[in-house]
Parts: sequence; C-alpha cells; structure tokens
Amino acid sequence: MKHIFILLTFSVLVKYVSAQEKTKVERACLNYIEGFYEGDTAKLISTLKPTLYKIGYWKNKNTGAYDFDGQMTWRQAIDYAKRVSEKKNFAKPDAPKKVEILNIGNSIAAAKVTAWWGVDYILLSKEGDKWMIEEVLWEGPLEK
Repeated sequence: MKHIFILLTFSVLVKYVSAQEKTKVERACLNYIEGFYEGDTAKLISTLKPTLYKIGYWKNKNTGAYDFDGQMTWRQAIDYAKRVSEKKNFAKPDAPKKVEILNIGNSIAAAKVTAWWGVDYILLSKEGDKWMIEEVLWEGPLEK
C-alpha cells in the first residue's frame, strides 16, 4: 500500500510539473505574438534569445510562389515592435493568436504559433526556470 501511495504521489507531481512547464512555454509563445501585435518590446525581450535565428517565406502576390524573406535578428524584431508601437499599427482585435505545444523536454521545447502573418514553428530552450525562443521558421500568409 505504501508503494502505491508513493507512486500516485509521484504521478501527480509529474503532471503538476508538466502543466507548469506547458504554461511557461505557452506564455513565452504568447509574449512573442503579443510583442509583435502590441508593439511591446518588453514582451519580446523577455522571450527572445539575443542569438535569435528567425527565417521565413512570404507568398509572392505576382507569382503565387513562396519566396525566402530573409532572416530577422533579435535587434530587427525589437525594432519592428518599436515601429508597430510608434505608428500605432497594432494587430486587429480578432487577429489569430493560437499556440500549440508540440513537445516539451527537460531543456528544449517546440511549438506551433498561428498569427495574422501566418504560421511559425518555434524552438525554445530552458534557462533556469524560464523558456526562451531560440529559433523561428515561419510561412505566411494564412490561406483563406
């Protein structure tokens, strides 16, 4: 009986820790979306690693092909958010803001984010008790 109690206690603890980690990964991804949507540099700084590697593909309106759009650095991400704030070019209130956790390990995690610009696949790493975005691969726009 004692072994069953210990096993059940461990199982509950693992689920609690897993739920906490999932919440932290979701918050990191939401800070990413909201940072761009709201022009909030503090949210981006709190979630993006300074070594951010973000690349993506944008649909060419003339050809319909997806063209490489280049790399966005940490500095460019922060500057983009500043321009959103300065120009008050915020996302529409009904803009998509969806986070799907794909996997959470001990030190790494993966998520899929859907935003107004398209879909991003995000790789995160854990620093102490905090999840930070290392890499982003995106494609936009969303197909209607």
